[in-house]
Amino acid sequence: MSRIDPIPVTLISDPRTLVPLDGDTVLIRLPANSGHGHADGDVCVACSGITDVRALLYNLLEEYRRNMRPAFSRVVVDASAVADKGQVVAALTGKLPAQALRDHTVARMFVLVG
Repeated sequence: MSRIDPIPVTLISDPRTLVPLDGDTVLIRLPANSGHGHADGDVCVACSGITDVRALLYNLLEEYRRNMRPAFSRVVVDASAVADKGQVVAALTGKLPAQALRDHTVARMFVLVG
């Protein structure tokens, strides 16, 4: 049985950073808070759903498995619009508690690089 190397994930936190993209690279852009009336400290389900990097990475795997997207060997996550980039790093490095089985799958299949 062969071991599968994790797919590298590059995180962009500065909008001026240029990362070359090729046919084997998927770009995920995390949007800024939509500003639709959050109270300080409240967790917005809508915003957390579109910025949950683990769910987005898992969706990439599922889309590939279902032949909905071509194979990819690298992912670039643009988090330059996200206010708390530490949450994105924590999610990609296993520092946040797993919320679902998908989070364990993402932890095995993806690795944050550079």
